[in-house]
Parts: sequence; C-alpha cells; structure tokens
Amino acid sequence: MERNTRRGIALALLAAALYALNAPFSKLLLERIPPTLMAGLLYLGAGMGMAVLVLVKKLRKTQARELPLTRAELPYTVAMIVLDIAAPIFLLLGLSATTAANASLLNNFEIVATAIIALAVFKEAISPRLWLGILFVTLSCLILSFEDLSSLRFSHGSLFVLLAAACWGFENNCTRKISSRDPMQIVLLKGLFSGAGSTLIGLCLGERTDSLPGVVCALLLGFVAYGLSIYFYVHAQRLLGAARTSAYYAVAPFIAALLSLAVFREFPDLAYFIALALMIAGAWLSSRDEPALPLGRTRGKTGRPAGGSSKP
Repeated sequence: MERNTRRGIALALLAAALYALNAPFSKLLLERIPPTLMAGLLYLGAGMGMAVLVLVKKLRKTQARELPLTRAELPYTVAMIVLDIAAPIFLLLGLSATTAANASLLNNFEIVATAIIALAVFKEAISPRLWLGILFVTLSCLILSFEDLSSLRFSHGSLFVLLAAACWGFENNCTRKISSRDPMQIVLLKGLFSGAGSTLIGLCLGERTDSLPGVVCALLLGFVAYGLSIYFYVHAQRLLGAARTSAYYAVAPFIAALLSLAVFREFPDLAYFIALALMIAGAWLSSRDEPALPLGRTRGKTGRPAGGSSKP
C-alpha cells in the first residue's frame, strides 16, 4: 500500500473518530438546546474555530502554503453550502412523517449515494472490489440502525430522508472537487454559512434556548466534531477520493457506540458485533482496492496511471 494511501486512510479514520464525539455529547446537549438550533450552533462552532486557527497561524506566520479557492471553484463551493443547509431540512420533513428508526436506516443511504454520484456525475472510477467494500459497509450500517421490522414501512417521509442522504452524497462529491484547495478555508465557509442557514431555520421554527453554558459547549463540540473532522476529511479526500473516504468514514457510528457505552453505560447487543464484522470486511476490501482505470489507460512502473497526474 502506498504511503499516501495509508495517510489518507489514517486521516479518514481520524475524521470519523472526531465526528463520533458528536453523537453522545449532542445527546446530552439536546436536553438544553432544540435540535435544529443546535445543528446550526455545531456548524457555527466549526466555522468560528477555524477562523481563530487561521488568525493564529497568520499572526505566528506558520500558515502552510495552500491554494485558495478561486472563481472556478465557486459553483462547487456554493453547492456545498446549499446542500449542507438543504439536507437537514429534508431530514426534518422526513422525521415528521416517518419513524425515527426508519429515518435512521434510510439516512445511511448517504454512503451509497456518495459512491453512485462519484461514478455517474463526477466520473470517479470505482473498482469491483471497492463496490464490494461499500456493500459490506452499507449492510453494516443497515444492521446498526435496524430496530424493528414493523418500522420499515415506506412512506412519503422516507422520500425526504432519501433526499437528505442524496444531498449529503452530492455534498461529499462537491467537497472532493475543491479538496485540493485550502481545507481551512473550506471548513470556514461551510461552517459559517451553513451554520447561519441552519440557525436561521431553527429560529424561524420558533426554537430558543436560555442555556449559555449549553451554547458554549455546542460551539466547542462543533469545532472538534465538525470543524476538525471536516478538515481531516478534506485532506483524506485528496488522497483517496470521495467514495473510498466515505467508506472509511462510515466507522464513525461504531466509535460513537463505544463512546456511548462509556458515557451512558450502554452495552452493545449482538447486532453491533455482527455489524462490526461486516464493517471490518468492508474496510479491508477498501484498503486493498486499487483504483480502476478509464478505458485506454495503462499503469506505468510506479503503479500510477501512465500519463496521468499523481493526484487521486
């Protein structure tokens, strides 16, 4: 396995581990802050945290040389922000018309959506081995979110949840298209604009909170679980591509389950360990994958596509 691939896998797993902090600690904060408003605060925390880091690096003159976003990336940047605002709206509409178990199950369609959109829209090559890995990861997520067969009735609410997952799938691919640019700038824009949009939606829905400590904790959690996580996720996408990064990032629910065990003293059931085995199989298949080549391309001595760029 190439060094860049190993580094990309490590960054994707680190991004997943940081995002996993969101589930147990958000559950605690939901006792003080309504859900839509807290979603906005989490994104705002990511943007504000990155703004502070950018300022510190400029003052210390230690800022790494990164390519800034240009007008050419503007469509992907705008789409990324809009999709990050639209997806939660669709999810809320879905939750209002279907069960939480059904919504949780269908929301894992994001993994599949990312891969299909990467192939169909952005022409990212996906090998049969990676498809098999994604299948195992998807089955694992289905088992992890499965609660009751009677809750899997299909309804118009399910369509909204699938739309939310599709939005996040598109958003992952849009982020991939600008992943060669400054990750801090990407997280800054995503956090501030998507956070402002989600917060405005929450306020329009009449959500309020009078817990200042809860707001501060939500902002700090957003910086770590969203800001730093997205920052490392973007770096991973540079090395692995959107589909493979999404596959590794899917370990986040398992890490979150372990954290929930520590915080809430909840021991996982048998389904968790079955899903864990499938997740390990999917991760192994993904890690052993070698990106498929477009027709007419051959590999040079280095193993990279001959005549192609060294970038993924």
